[in-house]
Amino acid sequence: MRKRMTNIVIIIIFISVFSMMVTPVNATTISEIQEEKKKNEEQLNDINKQISGYKGAQADIGAEIEELDAEMVSLLTDINLIEEEIGKKEEEIVKTQADYDAAVATKDEQYESMKIRIKFMYEKGDTSYLQLFFESASIGDMLNKAEYVEALYEYDRKLLEEYQKTVEEVAALQDRLEEEKSELQTSQYELEEEQAYVEDILAKKQKEYENYDVMLAKARQEAAAYTTKIKQETAQIKKLEEEEARRKAEEEARKKAEEEARKAAENDGDGDQSDGDKNNGDKNEEDKSSEQEKPKPSSSGSSKGQEIANFACKWVGNPYKAGGTSLTNGADCSGFVWAVYNNFGISLPRSSYAQSGVGKAVSYSDAQPGDIIYYGGHVGIYIGNGEIVHASTERTGIRRASATYRSIITIRRVV
Repeated sequence: MRKRMTNIVIIIIFISVFSMMVTPVNATTISEIQEEKKKNEEQLNDINKQISGYKGAQADIGAEIEELDAEMVSLLTDINLIEEEIGKKEEEIVKTQADYDAAVATKDEQYESMKIRIKFMYEKGDTSYLQLFFESASIGDMLNKAEYVEALYEYDRKLLEEYQKTVEEVAALQDRLEEEKSELQTSQYELEEEQAYVEDILAKKQKEYENYDVMLAKARQEAAAYTTKIKQETAQIKKLEEEEARRKAEEEARKKAEEEARKAAENDGDGDQSDGDKNNGDKNEEDKSSEQEKPKPSSSGSSKGQEIANFACKWVGNPYKAGGTSLTNGADCSGFVWAVYNNFGISLPRSSYAQSGVGKAVSYSDAQPGDIIYYGGHVGIYIGNGEIVHASTERTGIRRASATYRSIITIRRVV
């Protein structure tokens, strides 16, 4: 790209010098330059013949600049989404930390209460519930003490259960806190990579364009609007998936209730059994027919795509490693996608941003196993039924996740 842009800049300068020999150029914008070129077309015929070798490149100058502008918007959008993801994760960590601290305080308080209870029982000699019965003066006294023992036992049991529940809550919160911190660390790594690439691109553009500041300001505006649009689209997808999951749960509950009612009717033994079997058979056929008519989420596509998805899932549980490309010893998100596709003899770029431009774009509703989903600094492989497999974080490694766990920028089909 750098060599191509250098050639284009040389061409622009070369054309501008010769153009000024024919007609003064007062244009300051791309559209005005193109208009001047149209007006001077006849005057430049002779010059164009002399530089016929550059004719194709000259015709592509406007398109090249538009392409670079689009790249600028895309990169800035990625930065926006990653920064928002980091901000969101930082808020989650603060909340989880507060929940964790509160749970630890509760656990410590319960533990101290249990210690006081045990100490009290020891000092009072109340170390054995059975001893209370031996000291009973009568059956009535024994029954009273039995009720007392039962109340003591229930109280101690509840204390222990509450303490155990709090211990489990503390462990779960600690695990979640560590996972969130790991996700934050990975997002920060992805942001640093993306920012380094963006800074390099912007530095080149600043040298190439006189109106760089204007272009950058416009690109930031467009990136902000595009970021909002992407977030809205992902939110809509999530909503539809939740509605579908709820509908499936209701359908399963309905079928379960009908099955239980059918079994209850059979157990009653009332009515004609053969008619009941026939009716049940008819209903089962209706259920099968209904299931066949319902649209199912995409879980199949090209055989090669399915092979890629199946192969990718084999490495679930293996480690994440920043900068890595090994499916066994560790890979980062783009390294994982690169290695999986490389296994099938398909060459992909190494960075996540470059992978976001491979193949052709497809919509989420048309996504098939083997497609690459790009989230802005992060990529994963779609495996069907609303899931991806990806190199997630150092803590979680390669794992499966919901395809909409982050805002989707683009989905690319390579095979």
